[in-house]
Amino acid sequence: MQRQPAVAGQFYSASLPQLRKDLAALIPVSENKRKILGCIAPHAGYLYSGSVAGKLYSDIELPHTVLILGPNHHGLGSSCAIYPGGSWATPLGSVQICDALNQSLLSSVPYLQPDSLAHIQEHSLEVQLPFLQYMQPNLSLSAICIGQFNDFQLLLKIGHGIATAIRNFGNEVLIVASSDMTHYESAESVHAKDQRALEAVINLDPEALLRICRTDKISMCGVIPAAIMMWATLELGATTAELVSYRTSGDVTGDNRQVVGYASVALW
Repeated sequence: MQRQPAVAGQFYSASLPQLRKDLAALIPVSENKRKILGCIAPHAGYLYSGSVAGKLYSDIELPHTVLILGPNHHGLGSSCAIYPGGSWATPLGSVQICDALNQSLLSSVPYLQPDSLAHIQEHSLEVQLPFLQYMQPNLSLSAICIGQFNDFQLLLKIGHGIATAIRNFGNEVLIVASSDMTHYESAESVHAKDQRALEAVINLDPEALLRICRTDKISMCGVIPAAIMMWATLELGATTAELVSYRTSGDVTGDNRQVVGYASVALW
């Protein structure tokens, strides 16, 4: 089974030469790469958030295996859905699903179900893949699409299960939480709300992140994947989080009346 691109030609170029050119422009050359345990990366069209993601990925020493956690924007399929197997295709080629990591995750993560339907239209995981392929040609992948959960303890159990699965897998895994920040408010409002949410991330406090997004009505679409990633990386030994890049769509369009915020954060 091969998962075909759903948003090539929309969020990023469907042309192989153009996509390579775009990625080369979005990912700066970095001499100081570091190993990290997890990260938050945006998933809008590359025109808007690609430079924020590119700065993050340029600084990472990518392992061969990556686990992407993304929100389910369409409501299809299981609420905690792992892509079952096979490969994912982009204009850059195919990436194999890591069967060993998948099996470890299915054995350790509560509520996780093998389900391709949840992934078939979802862009939040797909847009990360060309960046990862460009930086790590020998990439293998596990991908989990996550719906709405409101129970802190349940999310904590999922994060714990992911940490257990990665330890049992026995090889390095980068956990990528795919998320944009506040949506469609004035630039002033977006900056203020995103600062509050990102402060919780930098403080390595996933429960605070979830609480702040709920009480302050911060429309961070991947807040649940981000919180799960944070719980997992904390169990795997993370002690530091750093904001790598931040911008809004208004920085591209020049229109600051209704913008979306984009952030990239590294945890190690």
